[in-house]
Amino acid sequence: MTKRRDRLLLNLVVIALVVLILAPFIWLLRLSIQTNAQIFAFPPQLFFTPTTANYAALWETEFRHSFLNSLVTSTASTAISMVLGVPAAYALARMHSRSNALSLWILASRLAPPTAFAIPYFLVYREIELIDTWTGLILIYLTVNLSLVIWLMRSFFENTPRALEEAAWIDGAGYWQTLLRIVLPTAAPGLAATAILCFIYAWNDFFFALILTRTDAMTAPVAVVNFMNYEGWDWGRIAAGGAMVMLPVLVFSLLVRKFLVDGLTAGAVKG
Repeated sequence: MTKRRDRLLLNLVVIALVVLILAPFIWLLRLSIQTNAQIFAFPPQLFFTPTTANYAALWETEFRHSFLNSLVTSTASTAISMVLGVPAAYALARMHSRSNALSLWILASRLAPPTAFAIPYFLVYREIELIDTWTGLILIYLTVNLSLVIWLMRSFFENTPRALEEAAWIDGAGYWQTLLRIVLPTAAPGLAATAILCFIYAWNDFFFALILTRTDAMTAPVAVVNFMNYEGWDWGRIAAGGAMVMLPVLVFSLLVRKFLVDGLTAGAVKG
């Protein structure tokens, strides 16, 4: 009876935490399918007729172009960061000296606040004509995400059994074959988690996108803020825009969830 009571109490605590965490997102989705009259109704309406007018009106504005900008820049910066950072992390993990010092210097680029880089980036981008371009955003996200990829993946590679690599070398595999066929499948959870973090940072970035873009490369988070103006705040469109901004991150997380669970044992030996 004591074990059953403890398990019931634990389940209730977990359910309460889940509800607490999901409550803001559920409230946001609820606002996105309400009219302004329903949003400001008092007392709040528990039951109402949902509408997709906010999403339709949102997609008819410049938000559609901004959504595409965010998708392109976030995906491209994440892919390039992984392609460049994973081999660098593997090299640092297999170095016999000075790897800790090099890793610390690489991580140091994440220690300074973004405001410290805003003015230098803006001045340089203005001179080389990268203001309000995809390339400019991808480069700045790359400089931030690359250090994160190297730092995180180095820890995963250090925990990879060296016996797997040595067995591959004995069978005649080269360094790149060992990395691609043995090490990377074993470190799949690290790859998935690191890619998600990089994508989330680039997708949710507001500061650099606000400073370095105008109209052509404006991203979705900046476009949502444009619905707050002197004429009034369109809460229905703001909520719909927030829901649309959450969608790609949710889809990306669901696609890689399998690797987060069983990717660690892929390619490993028994016993």
